[in-house]
Amino acid sequence: MNYVLIFAGGTGQRMKSADNTPKQFLKISKKPIIIHTLDNFENCKDIDGIIVVCIKSWINKLRNMLKKFNITKVLDIIPGGETGFESRILGLRHLNNIADKSKENIVLLHDGVRPIITDTIISENIKKVKECGNAITMGRATETISIVNDDSSIKTTLNRDMCRFARAPQSFYLNEILEAYEKAKKDSREDLIDSASVFEYVGKTLYTINGPDENIKITTPLDFFMFKGLVSSVKNKKFNL
Repeated sequence: MNYVLIFAGGTGQRMKSADNTPKQFLKISKKPIIIHTLDNFENCKDIDGIIVVCIKSWINKLRNMLKKFNITKVLDIIPGGETGFESRILGLRHLNNIADKSKENIVLLHDGVRPIITDTIISENIKKVKECGNAITMGRATETISIVNDDSSIKTTLNRDMCRFARAPQSFYLNEILEAYEKAKKDSREDLIDSASVFEYVGKTLYTINGPDENIKITTPLDFFMFKGLVSSVKNKKFNL
């Protein structure tokens, strides 16, 4: 079975919305960003079920949104933790409890505010997990990347052709990524920033797929307006996603 864990637990401090609405619930084309994201997994034939980790006070509102927008693959919505690490391990534990006990279960971990996700990216993630054991969706580095010293001088400039941004989905066999998270928690390594970092921490080799440049995470007002512009362009048939 192929499952998705969607993380919608952030409060969106950097978004600075006028009414303090969490960024994942801001609307674009009359639809919350989280629903834009869920739609893509809902409509993908390769996905069997979805778990959403959400801000506790918004769970009932999200349930109503699922009904309104006919999202049927969500198996459950659970409250997130105090940190991203805690939210991810809570989500993995919950999925492990309700999923069948097959060692072949695959889980795609994805951001609720990363709505530009295609069937191709989803299927490539699943295929790569089956081939290599994991799949980390990457973005190409399109600008020069330098390592900077404490005094702001440049230490070295990296070869851009070899650099990638780690994005999402990040995909694994469910039992293996949960085991990695439990190990990291036991070792007090809750500072590890994402699932790729956790898997690498326990000594696993990571494998990548290339995602499209528009696979952005909506974190700031600039990201919001970029996505809004993309949606408008698609509607006006000026751009294809």
